[in-house]
Amino acid sequence: MSEPFLSREEYIEQAYFFRTYRERLEENLPAQDILSDIHEEILTTTKLPLAIEFLKGEMVLNGRISDGMARLPHYFTSFQTFVMSQAESDKSKFDTRIALQVLQREAEYFSESPTAPGLFVYQFECIARNRLGYDAGMKAMAADPYFSQDWGEWILKMRLQLGSTDFADMIYYRSEHYVNERRRRTGHDDYQASYPILFGVQEGRIAKANRHKDPLYMFAALQRQIGYPKVPRMKSKTIGPVIHPVFEKRLQRLEQRLKLIELETKGELDISKFYIKPPQFNDDGAIS
Repeated sequence: MSEPFLSREEYIEQAYFFRTYRERLEENLPAQDILSDIHEEILTTTKLPLAIEFLKGEMVLNGRISDGMARLPHYFTSFQTFVMSQAESDKSKFDTRIALQVLQREAEYFSESPTAPGLFVYQFECIARNRLGYDAGMKAMAADPYFSQDWGEWILKMRLQLGSTDFADMIYYRSEHYVNERRRRTGHDDYQASYPILFGVQEGRIAKANRHKDPLYMFAALQRQIGYPKVPRMKSKTIGPVIHPVFEKRLQRLEQRLKLIELETKGELDISKFYIKPPQFNDDGAIS
């Protein structure tokens, strides 16, 4: 199994950086000021302050931090750079806040107990949910240093099979669960697949149960059963009244006045309707 690209300390600080950067962007603070402030907050025992200082320079020159990330391949992975470049693209509808949250959760996952299957599913779901483009996205995934050579070759191979082969089958046939079933079915206990097995028994069982279904169901099951990281989603905004209640009342009054003017123009205005009727008294002097 591959080791994390950076130390746990680096990933903890990266998660803090991406989260804080996103939160302060939501407060409409200038990106350059945010980078300057976060630079002072990050632990100097990590390499991240140097990386942030470089990103700040690229932000001043080009207005994008993805350009700086691309020039730091020894610190930021190809997938991280790909996600940010998609968010900062002029033609993309991918929100920068969601991109930063994607990178935050990935860094948090690396700071815990990451696995190659978990990272693969998370990155693939990020691409699928946000429509970032499978071709360029999976090339960035395959270049991630956390994945071994077998993983990289398989990712590039399956990239060409998407749409023609069920995604759940791709995982099932690369799992230990498939190997175990094949041994039971054939009676050959020494059966070995002719290709690298990349997923465990539980992943294979979940993949088999979700064959010919929407892959999103399988992703959700893997998150529930194995604890794979959840992909951030854009929160739907609560739609309030289109017109403020005060303006709505004013519009209603204007509408009533226009009706009166229209009736008066047509000679159909009956002002007796607006007379205040005098009170009626009964024989006892009480108001009826």
